[in-house]
Amino acid sequence: MKTLSVLREEVTGWQDLRQRVQDALELAQMEDDSLRAELEAETESLEREFARRELAAMLNGPHDRSDALLAIHAGAGGTDSQDWAEMLQRMYLRWAERRGFRTEILDYSPGEEAGTKSITIAVSGPYAYGYLRPEKGVHRLVRLSPFDAAHRRHTSFALVEVLPQVEDDAEVEINPNDLRIDVYKSAGAGGQNVQKNATAVRITHLPTGLVVTCQNERSQTQNRENALRVLKARLLEIKERERAEELAELRGEYTKAEWGSQIRSYVLHPYQMVKDHRTNYEVGNAQAVLDGDLDGFIEAYLRANVGKKD
Repeated sequence: MKTLSVLREEVTGWQDLRQRVQDALELAQMEDDSLRAELEAETESLEREFARRELAAMLNGPHDRSDALLAIHAGAGGTDSQDWAEMLQRMYLRWAERRGFRTEILDYSPGEEAGTKSITIAVSGPYAYGYLRPEKGVHRLVRLSPFDAAHRRHTSFALVEVLPQVEDDAEVEINPNDLRIDVYKSAGAGGQNVQKNATAVRITHLPTGLVVTCQNERSQTQNRENALRVLKARLLEIKERERAEELAELRGEYTKAEWGSQIRSYVLHPYQMVKDHRTNYEVGNAQAVLDGDLDGFIEAYLRANVGKKD
């Protein structure tokens, strides 16, 4: 019923758009100058709506409609990379706010001196996973380091992971006997309740060795539920990756995906530029991108990959 409701809403939206176009054409044929301003405004509105629906039509993957789990991990480079991870965290939170998506921090490990070691954020909203899917990969920053006494130029790396939130338990089955669950005191901020009580949860999936943690909530039960959400998403990713690898090997085209070349570079010195290396899409206003203006990069990736399987 949920799928039917979504499809019905989508079809109705396209039908309404077609009717608006027909109505606008009829107005234009009347050649009434008094209607010119109204017609121009409607034409601009139709163009924006069509562009929005055209982009949504590219999000046709099996999980593109789902909510997303966004994880950011600082790479090698110490404090600079941890600061870069925090900059990315701010960028994605700003982007989600612009789209009206709801965000919830599930797990957070602060940097030793500044920044973020790792963070996991739940992003909820229509097509959240579909829009964020192009962002997974290594992101590279080039700038004058604020943590270097000599103010030299540094290159920092951070890994962005994007996973669909699993709603249907039938997609991923977890045997409770395969889990080792440990509770401990949270190391982060959160008030006396978090510090005094063992509210943080660490779940180890014994067959795969996957470990997920959650310590951001005051309740051990909430942390356990959130950790299981993350575990299900990671198990689904492994399942789909194995399926894709088997298919690619049959086609003779499989290459293992590892931490390696970056998908995007953010240059703040000696000039400003953000460039996506997969699509060659670039902008000169790096600060706007870091403030959450990511739609151009996302759209360029989706257009370049129409009809392809990730």
